[in-house]
Amino acid sequence: MKTHTLETPGADLVHDVRGPLPTADGRPPLLMIGQPMDAGGFAALAARFPDRTVVTYDPRGLGRSTRKDGRTDHTPETQADDVHAVIGALGAGPVELFASSGGAVTALAVVAKYPADVTVLVAHEPPLITLTPDGRAAVRARAAVLEAYGKRGWGAGMAAFVAMTSWEGEFTEEYFARPEADPAAFGMPTEDDGSRDDPLLSDRSWAISGYRPDADAIAAAPTRVVIAVGEESTNVQTGRTSVATAELLGQRVTVFPSHHGGFLDGEFGYPGKPDEFGRRLREVLDGAS
Repeated sequence: MKTHTLETPGADLVHDVRGPLPTADGRPPLLMIGQPMDAGGFAALAARFPDRTVVTYDPRGLGRSTRKDGRTDHTPETQADDVHAVIGALGAGPVELFASSGGAVTALAVVAKYPADVTVLVAHEPPLITLTPDGRAAVRARAAVLEAYGKRGWGAGMAAFVAMTSWEGEFTEEYFARPEADPAAFGMPTEDDGSRDDPLLSDRSWAISGYRPDADAIAAAPTRVVIAVGEESTNVQTGRTSVATAELLGQRVTVFPSHHGGFLDGEFGYPGKPDEFGRRLREVLDGAS
């Protein structure tokens, strides 16, 4: 693996390249992106593709990629520009793209704005909360996470986030009537560490979850776009947002093994099924439905 830093006017973008460029078999490189997860989260999945040149990167302001634009918010449009710059720096033509969570939102923006950059996109569980039928209630639930984080810190905010993302079905008054989630019940710290800049719990990434993809531009692109959902996510928020995104694009979701982090192994505490996930991703990239 070789690590590179691409200097742009707004950020220094660190990306890792596993394998040769140009690729050994002439197939496009496989780029993997997340948000707010950085390149470290794709180690297990990249290891399942030893025959491919795999590229991972840290979005601006996250992991090793430093910002120079004076901003703290994360927007799909800006990140799409960054991904476009990284793809150009690879000098290997268009890529195949696996993108998860907020990275899937960024990837949809890439296809809309830079359609020649990507041959196939597998967008795994994009958290586009305003697309669901209960979008307004989902926005309210998102605001409650920020409120808990603002009042009591990381543990409380993360407990509220887990409670939100594990809730099954639409966000009803029953959901909002529940007591605040107890961080201790989730094994999280109860003390306030004083920080309020977490990209997942603050409002810094609201532009990502509130984004509406340009369906017409995506349809006009030459990219084959697949919206993927974990088999365990069917009735929770990211499963429902995946279905809504697919419907917006005039398609149906493609089912993958496991959950929202189904490609992870055990190092993050909530292991998925990386072997099964990797096999499914390989099938879908190769054209299987």
